[in-house]
Amino acid sequence: MFDFKLIATDGNARAGLFSTPHGDIQTPIFMPVGTQATVKSLTPKQLDEIGVQILLSNTYHLYLRPGPDLIKDFGGLHNFMQWEKPILTDSGGFQVFSLGDLRKVDADGVTFRSHLDGSTHRFTPESAIAIQEALGADIIMAFDECADPENRDYIYKAMERTHRWAERCLKAKKRTDQALFGIIQGGIYPDLREKSAQFINSLDVPGHAIGGLSVGESKEDMLRILEVVNATLPAYKPRYLMGVGTPYDLIEGIRRGVDMFDCVLPTRLARHHSAMTLHGRLNMANAKHKADNRPIDNNCECYTCQNFSRAYIRHLIATKEMLAATLLSIHNISVLYTLSQRLREQIIDKNFAAYAEHLLIGLEKES
Repeated sequence: MFDFKLIATDGNARAGLFSTPHGDIQTPIFMPVGTQATVKSLTPKQLDEIGVQILLSNTYHLYLRPGPDLIKDFGGLHNFMQWEKPILTDSGGFQVFSLGDLRKVDADGVTFRSHLDGSTHRFTPESAIAIQEALGADIIMAFDECADPENRDYIYKAMERTHRWAERCLKAKKRTDQALFGIIQGGIYPDLREKSAQFINSLDVPGHAIGGLSVGESKEDMLRILEVVNATLPAYKPRYLMGVGTPYDLIEGIRRGVDMFDCVLPTRLARHHSAMTLHGRLNMANAKHKADNRPIDNNCECYTCQNFSRAYIRHLIATKEMLAATLLSIHNISVLYTLSQRLREQIIDKNFAAYAEHLLIGLEKES
């Protein structure tokens, strides 16, 4: 049910096709995040019209509410959220890491307090797999520990724990219609990252995720680590860089061999009145847009840019209309999705390097 084919390469950049039970994914690909089984402010139909091929949902949040058993009773996430294409769920590891003092890690798993009501819960590799099997996504993640990127001693311990937990996840997995990806950790240390990539690859999982990046380290460190990891991994399996999603990150990540990206950034920026472009971000609440009849981007073919002016979007923001977030989310997701597919075309045409350099001129290293 799962097959990854490399269609073309250009340097380290790769164009591929990853087959899943709910359809094929053309890589490189940007994947919007639907944390609570919804991409904020957008309907599944709107996402489909953009061209989105795969969505993410979050194990931690769906575990807390509405609960995996309820979703399972509805036939899984695909039926529950009415999305017919592939879905990926994370394991909850990053969210638990983000809880700070609300969680305690030990060799067997993590005990944490809910950010909603303070109630106590526990995740283990086995329970993380059981929850994800109930949710029913096409691609699921091994339970891992994401650590402070600069504390080498703790990062080493967290990496070793992540390896042990990955083995336990494999043993716990029962469903054959889900692809379990292992997660590579090791912070900003090349030797640890290489060791982790070698170990996760030895488990013979169908795909590899690169975790623990974009958590406070510099862009230079992130890109340096991507080079180390992707040089270690085999060519015949997809590579997923977790939680990263600016135009700059996509271009530089793809240049280094990454196939899959996700990030909450496009919808988060939309809720804060910001529009992504390949020339930087625009604050659409700015008064200078009040009478501007241009679209956000003259070169963008998304629904928002084809139908609405900057003045209209600025008006929606000023009057606190919900439609502002919807139109900006459509645009921002379209920017990243379209960019990933255009880069794919350039890889196939053996023109990636020149095209990437053209795009990077003047493009900010956005965080």
